[in-house]
Amino acid sequence: QVQLVESGGGLVQAGGSLRLSCVASGQTFSTYTMGWFRQAPGKEREFLATIFWIDGATDYADSVKGRFAISRDNAKKTVYLQMNSLKPEDTAVYSCAAKRGIASTRDYDYAYWGQGTQVTVSS
Repeated sequence: QVQLVESGGGLVQAGGSLRLSCVASGQTFSTYTMGWFRQAPGKEREFLATIFWIDGATDYADSVKGRFAISRDNAKKTVYLQMNSLKPEDTAVYSCAAKRGIASTRDYDYAYWGQGTQVTVSS
């Protein structure tokens, strides 16, 4: 089992950057595939990025490709989401998630979730 805690959210102007962090508990963080999702008010949860535990391969939603970057530091048990060129439509609660096995873009494939961190982008 793994517990996840996100941080790094906040208020930023359009065009700005933020880096979100997600720290995991437990001994086997390196064997989990990690993902980032977001949910805006009145909208469904949206996949953003995933990083495969074996080779670090990444995948991104088209809406954030080229602007967001997922990375991980297994020694620190942390996964990051670097967000650049932020837009007002990026405003949402951002959550990290963990799963065993292959990478996935589907939220229901992820077994463990953090509580989320709010990101607000002003115009």
